[in-house]
Amino acid sequence: MATPTAPLPRQAWSVLAVSTLAFTVCFMVWMMFAVIGIPLRKTLGLSATEFGLLASMPVLSGSLIRVPLGIWTDRFGGRIVLAILLAVCIPAVWMMSYATAYWQFLVIGLLLGLAGGSFSVGTPYVARWFPKERKGMAMGVFGAGNSGAAVNKFVAPAIVVAFGWTMVPKVYAVILLATLVVFWLGSASNPAHLVSTDTKLSDQLKMLKDPRVLKYCQYYSIVFGGYVGLSLWMVQYYVGEYGLDIRVAALLAACFSLPGGVLRAIGGVLSDKYGAHRVTWWVMWACWICLFLLSYPQTDFTINTVNGPQTFHIGLNVVGFTSLLFLLGIAMAFGKASVFKYIGDHYPDNIGTVSGIVGLAGGMGGFLLPILFGYLLDLTGVRSSAFMLLYGVVWISLIWMYWTEVRHTDVIDTPSAPILTAR
Repeated sequence: MATPTAPLPRQAWSVLAVSTLAFTVCFMVWMMFAVIGIPLRKTLGLSATEFGLLASMPVLSGSLIRVPLGIWTDRFGGRIVLAILLAVCIPAVWMMSYATAYWQFLVIGLLLGLAGGSFSVGTPYVARWFPKERKGMAMGVFGAGNSGAAVNKFVAPAIVVAFGWTMVPKVYAVILLATLVVFWLGSASNPAHLVSTDTKLSDQLKMLKDPRVLKYCQYYSIVFGGYVGLSLWMVQYYVGEYGLDIRVAALLAACFSLPGGVLRAIGGVLSDKYGAHRVTWWVMWACWICLFLLSYPQTDFTINTVNGPQTFHIGLNVVGFTSLLFLLGIAMAFGKASVFKYIGDHYPDNIGTVSGIVGLAGGMGGFLLPILFGYLLDLTGVRSSAFMLLYGVVWISLIWMYWTEVRHTDVIDTPSAPILTAR
């Protein structure tokens, strides 16, 4: 008879709740330029590439800080590290409302981008409060804080229309302060969760040479990096492609951001049940199909018929485009959870370090993609070139997964039972 699962301590659920709240608010702040960047682009007269750089600056610093934050979390604990991170971000966000020049927005964007590093703190902090068979669920629930990108699209446009964009950073700074208080009161520390003081930094960084870690970095660069890049890009995409008002554009863009964040918890549960490999494999194929259809640009072509020339139009309307984005968001949500299920299973003693490395790769994808989206748009004039780029990245992941996990694996272990696969 199966041994009943021991009940989890009350502190574990409290830590999960307040950490998820903190991450949601941090992600909302991290994605701020996705909305306020629209009026800023008009005010500053930015090109598509310059707008992409502006939107990406917070993602750059938030990505680079992830590895050290993950290491510090392993050594000092998630409670103190995340509290300090929240406190540091508050003045940086407030200062944004007083910036006037493009370079000032770039510099302050680097500072407020530190909020994005909260993921590499909260993931190991939360995971260590749960047993192995529940880690996927715990990390999935915490990762659902990605829905802060959608919250930003609901909150920021209303503030911009009512009070102007300068009020958004002030409101967000106040929300950050309140979140810091709630987090500190609801979180807890457990010395048993810290790595040994004898553990050397060089030992933790050896994970960089592990080929499996590099593979997970590639996976995460599309499911998270693509999610961040598109979350930053989609509002202005709707405005430019379909001529929508910023509030309507933000609402439709949230149809991608919201499921891409909230449903991550379901992805964690599915990964616990079916295994990280199976979920990630089907996620990549779902992304491949959606991106293939989204890549096709608005096209008019004329052919000669027996009745004379006839012109046809091929292209996605707003409904079709949004529906595909919604499905893509669901796939990426599941993929973000399944990648971290790999990490929880294979590196239980180095979750902070490995999640920091993989998070860095995903964040760098989120930093580079909006810049590349802007460059491709300036170069080709085709907005759907953004999806063409992501389509190519997914191909790389599928090929890598096939050769390392599908072709050369006879048995894939899952929490419930082994799954036989053919060579």
